[in-house]
Amino acid sequence: MAFRSKEMMKKIMKKIGGEKNLGPGVKESLKKCVPDSKVVMGRAHRGIFAGRHIQFGNRVSEDGGNKTRRNWKPNVQEKRLFSYILDRHIRVKVTTHALRCIDKAGGIDEYLLKTPYHKMDTEMGLFWKAKIEKMYEELGEMEVVFFSPEDEAKFEEGFKELKLAERAARRDARRQMYGWSGKQKQIEQGVEDTDGEGLHSDVPEQLIANC
Repeated sequence: MAFRSKEMMKKIMKKIGGEKNLGPGVKESLKKCVPDSKVVMGRAHRGIFAGRHIQFGNRVSEDGGNKTRRNWKPNVQEKRLFSYILDRHIRVKVTTHALRCIDKAGGIDEYLLKTPYHKMDTEMGLFWKAKIEKMYEELGEMEVVFFSPEDEAKFEEGFKELKLAERAARRDARRQMYGWSGKQKQIEQGVEDTDGEGLHSDVPEQLIANC
């Protein structure tokens, strides 16, 4: 169990050196960015829980109405979520409620961009939100270029040729690694020959020599 909003503000003020070093209106803007939740689970710092944390209550028996203390823990799952801004998968621990919120928003990027800072109650959520917002601003400043259908077709052909070249290079590397001999190449050339020589002429001679 850790961080309250007041404790976070105290830590920030200590690092800054007190309220004297702050300009006018900076403290109010900091309070808006600090989560306003009272208690956050310790393991929630390493994931996105969307406000779902441990709860405490009583277990009441049916016979005598005896009460015993108990707790309810959130349903936490480890998922790989794809980020279009980062162009890769993010492995993160999320609650099932957070997954529904992400699906409703349209993805992890939209969820982090739409959720305000004071509702993002975990350190990991604040980190990913700040990072994606920065990258989103950088993408907005980039120039967009549109290509004609002919250029797109040329690009597709170039990518296909590049994939074929990479596949051939991997095949050659595997052959050199596992000691591939030139006999298979000779067999392939013999099959491709149209004159009927090569493989078909060598096989009977080898059989006669073995006999």
